[in-house]
Amino acid sequence: MADTLDPANIAAIFKAYDVRGTVPDQLDEALARATGRAYVQVVGAETVVVGHDMRPSSPGMARAFAEGATAAGADVVMIGLASTDQLYFASGHLAVPGAMFTASHNPAQYNGIKMCRAHAQPIGMETGLAEIRDLVAGGAAQQPDGQQPDAGRTGTVSEQDVLAAYADHLLSLAPVEGRRLKVVVDAGNGMAGHTAPAVFERLGDRVELVPMYFELDGTFPNHEANPIEAENLRDLQAKVLETGADVGLAFDGDADRCFLVDETGRNVSPSTLTALIAARELAKEPGATIIHNLITSRAVPELVTELGGTPVRTRVGHSYIKATMAETDAIFGGEHSGHFYFRDFWRADSGMLAALHALAALAGTDVPLSQLLAEYERYPVSGEINSTVADQQAAIARIEQEYAARDGVTTDRLDGLTVSHADWTFNVRPSNTEPLLRLNAEGRDEATMAAIRDDVLATIRQEG
Repeated sequence: MADTLDPANIAAIFKAYDVRGTVPDQLDEALARATGRAYVQVVGAETVVVGHDMRPSSPGMARAFAEGATAAGADVVMIGLASTDQLYFASGHLAVPGAMFTASHNPAQYNGIKMCRAHAQPIGMETGLAEIRDLVAGGAAQQPDGQQPDAGRTGTVSEQDVLAAYADHLLSLAPVEGRRLKVVVDAGNGMAGHTAPAVFERLGDRVELVPMYFELDGTFPNHEANPIEAENLRDLQAKVLETGADVGLAFDGDADRCFLVDETGRNVSPSTLTALIAARELAKEPGATIIHNLITSRAVPELVTELGGTPVRTRVGHSYIKATMAETDAIFGGEHSGHFYFRDFWRADSGMLAALHALAALAGTDVPLSQLLAEYERYPVSGEINSTVADQQAAIARIEQEYAARDGVTTDRLDGLTVSHADWTFNVRPSNTEPLLRLNAEGRDEATMAAIRDDVLATIRQEG
């Protein structure tokens, strides 16, 4: 077995926004304990809150993290089983920093740690994670048995159940009123199986819930809990059609992302849900700012502008979204990956709150979901298409040379390469961790989108 406290291993699993690795060779309780101690040293917290998902290794690692945190002098509030947005709620509600043990949508052999400061403020490599990593790698956060605690005292550990308060808070932000809906929810054996019952029982007769894979099982026996991949939505699509449901909801493993399936069994683009929620938030606060990343459909900024709001474009990634929301006091932000951020939820992302906005909008009408969404879904999109490319930058340069000189074309390098035309747009971005280029394209109609998608893919995949 590899030494998880080896500096090379630590460097490999401390990612841009979190800690992520395979268990136990890359991530184990010893590393979790050292990380808990380092975390308290960096954030300077007197109290921290800790939650965990349903993976078999998560409870033990959460306890080990708490041991490290208490050794550094902090008191720890354990909230037990939680979705990531439930942990963010606890951090905001209790006004303390927090740590969540989850590997999100990754396969069963993985686990990880997402950390935040008080009020769910994100911790990334540029905002404290590098310092935590370096303390762990340098051994300063490793405490031999019997060594005196850092702060002259050992913190306490207590338990608190925040699930009911979490559900009440979400429903206060997006109350569901109007006609009765039949809703299929695919939890993917992830943490929505824990949070959805608490939320939906409060809706009473307003919703008929059809649960799928609510059993908490970190081995993911039915399908991966990664709804951005179309094959993981097939069971939900079939169940929506079988039951005649009004809508299907799919959550990822830690339930901070949500995807929709309409009553015809068709997948709904996260850009479309972004536009819908933006319209609802602008109705609440006219003229507000809405954040969208550069891969989101151009329908989003168009609609925000038409409704009198201010659209602001950012790079891909939650740290950029949250930072820009703080700078602009934006009321809402959406990403193509199914993350939705709310100012009233401490600028954190919540798949369940996004789902409730969709249900509230649908319940308030007498039309099917496909018809409700038609005005928000203006352009066909390709979805994200990955290509294995050894020299990513050479391929991007080749694409830029191919398209930049064309009439009516503009380019920018905010994040990868974005190429825009009146009839179409596409973005090509390199993966940070793999030799991949990610293409997202859209067009004024299906034929235009398909043509630009195939043209760009041919350029990406040519030898040279």
